[in-house]
Amino acid sequence: MAPKNENLAARVHGPNDLRLEPLPIPEPAFNEVVLEVDTCGICGTDIHFLKDGGFGAERLIRPIVLGHESSGIVRKVGSSVTHLKVGDRVAIEPAAGCRICDLCKVGKYNVCMNGRHSPTQNTDGNCSNYFAQLADCCFKMPDHMTMEEGALLEPMAVGVYAGRQVDVRLGSKVLIFGAGPIGLICLIAAKAMGATRTVILDLEHAKHRLEVAKKLGVTGVIAIGKNDSEDDLVRKIKEILGGPADRVLECTGSQPGMRISIKSTRNAGRICLVGLGNKDVQLPMVDAISREIEITTAMRYNHDYPAAMEIVASGLVDVKPLVSHHFDLANVHEAFRVAGQGEGVKIMIHLIPRDTNNKTKFKN
Repeated sequence: MAPKNENLAARVHGPNDLRLEPLPIPEPAFNEVVLEVDTCGICGTDIHFLKDGGFGAERLIRPIVLGHESSGIVRKVGSSVTHLKVGDRVAIEPAAGCRICDLCKVGKYNVCMNGRHSPTQNTDGNCSNYFAQLADCCFKMPDHMTMEEGALLEPMAVGVYAGRQVDVRLGSKVLIFGAGPIGLICLIAAKAMGATRTVILDLEHAKHRLEVAKKLGVTGVIAIGKNDSEDDLVRKIKEILGGPADRVLECTGSQPGMRISIKSTRNAGRICLVGLGNKDVQLPMVDAISREIEITTAMRYNHDYPAAMEIVASGLVDVKPLVSHHFDLANVHEAFRVAGQGEGVKIMIHLIPRDTNNKTKFKN
């Protein structure tokens, strides 16, 4: 299929003001490639920009292109790029540091203050027909991988990084709070990293997501009812895990999720706060301190794309059950409506007709 000669982009101008509009087709810098984007998943941060005008310190200060869970085809190559060529199918890591600040020099490019992190208030995302990216942030996919799986490497890398932050290992008992896309991805990553007992919680109205967790092999699920107390939920968690959790991945950012995570964790256990939710929370910190529970956070990923690629490409994990909806770019507004209302799990936008660049059709 010949490349398009236009560059339509899903661009947010303000709260609930999403427009599909043309932008110039980029040219690559010496260390970049220009990609024709094939598939783009919708993430919670995209929803925050569209509904709330941003998240945390990242506020909408100008119109930006949404999207960052993407795969594409190399269409142009910068003068110094040698490991990629025109026609290569790649997964796109949408985060890169400035490479000269103190954070980048110690390997923390994921929180570089001057990095190119898509989408943020100063950097466009890649839900557009064409996108220029640093070549070393593009990972060539093997022929048997689909473009949808390539797009799913972005949340997969988040799950891998979160698991590494708390050192999930063989035999770990892992609690995951929240069965949204990142919670389910964290479940997949935790199992791949050696977790043997897992439990995932979400609200009663999210039972469809808990059903996906069952398909992914979780040990047990808990649908949180309106009358469940913290103590009730802690008891249920311990019953499924056979005791307190060794490791916790809190993927909601909610106060109840954080509180129950602390109460459900063993002495000297570890919790990673992955989700973006409440700005301010009240936590049982005396309990956490007295039992020496280690609480850490995860923002994006840190050189985790290679591991994410390997566990998906090898067949160790199957991420395909996460995909619940498919939309063409022309129907981007409906795609964001479905994603914003939580009707599915992972919503995919196809900027090129489905399976055009798949050696085998994506079946889900």
